[in-house]
Amino acid sequence: MPSTTEITVSQLSRLIGLPHSPAIIDVRTAEEFASDPRLIPGSRRRTPEAYAQWGGEYSGQSLVLVCKKGLHLSQGVGALMRQQGTNAQTLEGGYDAWRDGGHLLVCAARLPQPDAAGRTVWVTRARPKIVRIACPWLIRRFIDPKALFLFVAPSEVAAVATRFKAVPFDIADAFWSDRGEKCTFDVMVEEVGLESDALAQLALIVRGADTGQLNLTGQSGGLLAASLGFSRMYRDDLAQLEAAMSLYDAFYRWCRDAATETHA
Repeated sequence: MPSTTEITVSQLSRLIGLPHSPAIIDVRTAEEFASDPRLIPGSRRRTPEAYAQWGGEYSGQSLVLVCKKGLHLSQGVGALMRQQGTNAQTLEGGYDAWRDGGHLLVCAARLPQPDAAGRTVWVTRARPKIVRIACPWLIRRFIDPKALFLFVAPSEVAAVATRFKAVPFDIADAFWSDRGEKCTFDVMVEEVGLESDALAQLALIVRGADTGQLNLTGQSGGLLAASLGFSRMYRDDLAQLEAAMSLYDAFYRWCRDAATETHA
């Protein structure tokens, strides 16, 4: 039975990918991280000794601190943060318990370098429809909750990426782009190591909607229709992205928890 300031692996795993997931801070030592450079989805690396420099960013928020085994590093930083009014919990058993439980882990080597504010910056073509909303949803929910997305004219994506150190996606010749029959969303899920039954099912839905193969899943046609509707409702790409996040939240939750449920 965990203490009142701990969260279990199973409890945290149910929150990953949801809009109300807590902030997750990985405070493993540099040596520990080097021995296994993967991250719990959505987590951010922080140096525990530098707590005074970054702790204030999370004042008033809910967060989970993760060290190797859930012992003194995470518990010490958690106790300090609770002094500032932060709802800081520690992961029972730490990173090792999460890994040993077979839960999702993100390959850190695949992630772009964050900017000075600690955010990854991505750039793609303006007027998104399906994949250019689906990929930002995946990034925000599983990779970097604070990620920034730049929507620009198709001809300017490469130049903006270079000038502003942004990562291009869903554009020809980019690393994060279509490969064979797989769309950019499929590629992103696989490359960062987010392969789960729920995300595999969602990726199939997205691929069907994005490529016009509406027979791939019974949901692809609905996603296409909703996506086109959102694109007509919003002239501002960022407003469209924020509004459509809940669409993908709903599809993901259906894939994860309700795919076998029927309604009479």
